[in-house]
Amino acid sequence: MKRTHFAIACLLICLTTTAVFCQTPSAAGTQTPDPSQTTQPAPQPPPTTQTPLPPAKSGSPDLPDAPSQSGAQAEVPTSKQQPKRILGVMPNYRAVSAGAIPPPPTPKQAFKIATQNSFDYSSFIFVGITSLLAESTNAHPQLGKGVDGFGRYYWRGFVDKTDGNYLVIFALPTVLHEDERYYAKGEGSFLKRGIYAASRILITPDYHGHNTFNASEVFGRAMAQGISTTYYPSHDRTGGALAVKYGWAMGRDALTNTFREFWPDIATHVLHRHP
Repeated sequence: MKRTHFAIACLLICLTTTAVFCQTPSAAGTQTPDPSQTTQPAPQPPPTTQTPLPPAKSGSPDLPDAPSQSGAQAEVPTSKQQPKRILGVMPNYRAVSAGAIPPPPTPKQAFKIATQNSFDYSSFIFVGITSLLAESTNAHPQLGKGVDGFGRYYWRGFVDKTDGNYLVIFALPTVLHEDERYYAKGEGSFLKRGIYAASRILITPDYHGHNTFNASEVFGRAMAQGISTTYYPSHDRTGGALAVKYGWAMGRDALTNTFREFWPDIATHVLHRHP
């Protein structure tokens, strides 16, 4: 019996010692990974700190766009620039230099351009010349001759010019969102540039920069002719007479655009001066 108790005691001692040795390695195994897991995440933040850097690089290519655009405008030679006045007399406020793309004019800016074109000192001179020619050729016999006749021609011609400018440059473009400035082409053959300039009385950009039918020019000049029936003699109120005046007004605008287009070339290569 003593041997049996001794054997049982030895067996219990062996089991307990085995359990102790089996538990200590496992405990060590569970404890050793913890420091390793806590120390390994530490080197991982560097990749996360480096990841914000690529967006900064991806945004950098956008920066040269602004200089490239300003450079494109700077590349336009001075010989292609449109002056505010041609020969120091003719107002040229509606012209935009070749290669320039300004924002669409505000109603205030359009009103200012119409006012400058209508009440510039050169406008009074131009109306005086055309009125003198009309009086000398007796274009409207009912208006008479001499100084009194010239006065009747003059104020009617001035009203024709002024209401046409405000309709074509300010009123209708503001309602229809059309840009009535003349955008010079500045390059290409003589024929192409001439056709382009003359065709601007029928084609004009809208506020989004897309070419559209120039309703402001076509209908504005027609409305001005309709208004003129209220102050011209009855002999000049016929459909034929109005059609002739309308044709002259449209043709004058086409010729003016053509002169604007080629003026920088004329000034540079013919007159050897800055436009």
